[in-house]
Amino acid sequence: MQLHHVPNNTKVKLLEDDTGPPGAVSLKKGDIIEFGHIDGMYSFCRKEGVTVHLKAWTEVEIVENNDA
Repeated sequence: MQLHHVPNNTKVKLLEDDTGPPGAVSLKKGDIIEFGHIDGMYSFCRKEGVTVHLKAWTEVEIVENNDA
């Protein structure tokens, strides 16, 4: 599913590589991300305490707490 369909404050796993906005940290397929909310074309997320900005249309799957 695309990230913009995911409920706020949900853990997700990337199903594709993502670069976010220009100059942002690159993320790899399989990374677990804490999705906060959508903010325009991008999102506010955290990976291991670091703020990252996935594209709103990035393909992800929701991760259950015991899967992470």
